[in-house]
Amino acid sequence: MDKEAECCSAHLIDGDGTFNAVGLDNFIKQVKLGECGLSYAVVAIMGPQSSGKSTLLNHLFHTNFKEMDAYRGRSQTTKGIWMARCAGIEPCTIVMDLEGTDGRERGEDDTAFEKQSALFALAVSDIVLINMWCHDIGREQAANKPLLKTVFQVMLRLFSPRKTTLMFVIRDKTRTPLENLEPVLREDIQKIWDSVPKPEAHKHTPLSEFFNVQVVALPSYEEREEQFKEQVASLRQKFFQSIAPGGLAGDRRGVVPASGFSFSAQQIWKVIKENKDLDLPAHKVMVATVRCEEIANEKYSSFVSNKDWLELEEAVQSHLVPGFGKKLCSLLSNCLSSYDEEATYFEDSVRSSKRKQLEEKLLQLVQPAYQLMLEHIRSETLNNFKKALADALSGGQGFAVATRDCTKKFIRLFDEQCQDALIKQANWNSAKVRDKFSHDLDSHVAEVRADKLSELTSLYESKLKEALHGPVEALLEGANDDTWPAIRKLFFRETETAVSEFSFALSGFEMDEEEKEDMISKLKNFARGLVEGKTREEAAKVLYHMKERFTSIFNHDNDSMPRVWTGKEDIRAITKTARSSSLKLLSVLAAIRLDEETDTIGDTLVLTLVDPKKGTSNSTTDPLVSSTWGEVPATKTLITPVQCKALWNQFQRETEYTITQAIASQEANKRNNNWLPPPWAIAAMMILGFNEFMTLLRNPLWLLFIFVSYLLFKALWVQLDISGEFRNGVLPGILSLSTKFLPTVTNLLRKLAEEGQTPVNTEASRNNSNFSQSSRIIQGNDSGLSSTASSEVTMENDMEYTSPQK
Repeated sequence: MDKEAECCSAHLIDGDGTFNAVGLDNFIKQVKLGECGLSYAVVAIMGPQSSGKSTLLNHLFHTNFKEMDAYRGRSQTTKGIWMARCAGIEPCTIVMDLEGTDGRERGEDDTAFEKQSALFALAVSDIVLINMWCHDIGREQAANKPLLKTVFQVMLRLFSPRKTTLMFVIRDKTRTPLENLEPVLREDIQKIWDSVPKPEAHKHTPLSEFFNVQVVALPSYEEREEQFKEQVASLRQKFFQSIAPGGLAGDRRGVVPASGFSFSAQQIWKVIKENKDLDLPAHKVMVATVRCEEIANEKYSSFVSNKDWLELEEAVQSHLVPGFGKKLCSLLSNCLSSYDEEATYFEDSVRSSKRKQLEEKLLQLVQPAYQLMLEHIRSETLNNFKKALADALSGGQGFAVATRDCTKKFIRLFDEQCQDALIKQANWNSAKVRDKFSHDLDSHVAEVRADKLSELTSLYESKLKEALHGPVEALLEGANDDTWPAIRKLFFRETETAVSEFSFALSGFEMDEEEKEDMISKLKNFARGLVEGKTREEAAKVLYHMKERFTSIFNHDNDSMPRVWTGKEDIRAITKTARSSSLKLLSVLAAIRLDEETDTIGDTLVLTLVDPKKGTSNSTTDPLVSSTWGEVPATKTLITPVQCKALWNQFQRETEYTITQAIASQEANKRNNNWLPPPWAIAAMMILGFNEFMTLLRNPLWLLFIFVSYLLFKALWVQLDISGEFRNGVLPGILSLSTKFLPTVTNLLRKLAEEGQTPVNTEASRNNSNFSQSSRIIQGNDSGLSSTASSEVTMENDMEYTSPQK
């Protein structure tokens, strides 16, 4: 950055006394003065016209103020007040070049602007350079003595003085040593200070209490330019870090923050311009406002970064903090007390106003934490309420009593905790949070009440379902004339029991009678719906149940033993009985009969479907050609007459096969069990076979031959199980025997051959035992025993029996 860009000058006040507010604001933005806070210094220079003030500033601070052209003569160069930033000096230093005093352009009588500009310079500057000629020292009207006197007086009367550095710059120093010039100058300044009227509080206050007076001397710029520049460069070093303690601007009391410099300067100049006698009491309020605001901001920042506050704020983010109100009240009180200590010397009204603003800002800062604390109190108390209510209900306490006690207890606890979190400095009301907490309690109670009532209803509904579902199903499956009376009896008994218990359980809720009756009515309706639903479910499977019942009755006797169709059973009667029972099931499931109302559904079905002849004698129309039962409402009808007829026809078709099979089995059994010829055939055989019978009697060997043949035939009969083979029909029996006959005969012959090879001299005792065994086996065969071993033994014994006769 070049020198001109860095110094950045602006015309602050023109020659007519017009304040350039826009130019000042642009200047502050350009040099970024607003970012400096308190780290800046203001230097002003005043002195006679054409005394080289601008030249001194340009060399001392590297500014670019306009300088007088000596070749054109001595005239006014600077009009009004100019300001610029000092290049290369830290911290940021602003220098003001004031219009010279005692100029011929304004004349002798127009000294108002000189006094106004001088007072403005002293009011806003930390360091004031008073440029004066060396040869003017000791003169009454020279060296700006009258101006200084006026400035001292006004400053003491209007402002809370701060220690300002007055640096007298003696120009064109002669051979007289500075050590000799400085005492004379200081003596003149002291005389001016002593002559100025002072307030009672500062009558005996020395000049050094308010002003830091310094004196420097510089050689002539025109005659000894190099030496002038060297000494100016040496003087420049004093302005580095000028705001540090002990520096030229080390006293920072009452310094306006950089961001408020523009406003402060405008107000000071405005007051100065409006009061010709330099009566500036209003500025005290302005300064107090600026300073008190600065202190308030400082305390606010200090509070924001306070470790205890940060810890408290962090803690309240996650959980409830015990003693929150006391801790926060203590922090706020300390902050406000610190403000009161530092702002105690400022205007009371301003101090109180800024204190109130600080308090409002602090409360605004802590209010989210306070609200969060209330939210934690609400949330935690609500959770504890939920747990306490659940424990009370689990302990068997009535719902209404438990909710009433818990609500009262935890609302009181909530109020106590809110009181503990109360901030005394704030007039905050926790009524909204309390209302929300109360609403949350009511909502939770309503929710728990609904859940408990739902659980209670579900419990008794499940009891009813358990008590009715299975028994009703069993009664419907075993449908008979007593089915619906039994179902009604079961329904009313179980419903009354459940309603009684349910009503007693509801008494703990202390609900009104209307709501209680409504819930009891719903439970009764549920029980009714349960029975009706089960009936509808079974009615949907009526054809299956009819076929199952028909099959069970048709295929089992009265002792529940499977029927064997021997030919003695009356299939027609059994069929009619089974169909009647199935029809009874259909009539039971045709309608819902929970109310004691009579109907003729069963009789109508019997007369129409089982005994049509009896039904047609009284009526010429089919009573089943209808979609409703006359005496049964449509809402209770499960199977219409038309549907009953269709189901019955389908039922008959699907059970015909079972009946046909039974008849076929009975006929086959008759054929298989009837082996004897007819009686007439037996008589003919006896008459026609008389001669053959007598022949057998005359020759016993034929009897022996017939007996042996009988034994062989009996053995084959048992071995082949001929009677069993013919049970399934003649043709299947013949086919089966044809495949088994030859292997059986071969087996018997092999056995006989093996027995024929045994020794003849067998002990008599063995022969006797075998003979007796043979006799027993033959008897067994006669009684129907079928065993391969017995037939084999019979054959063997037969051989043994015939051997001795040979």
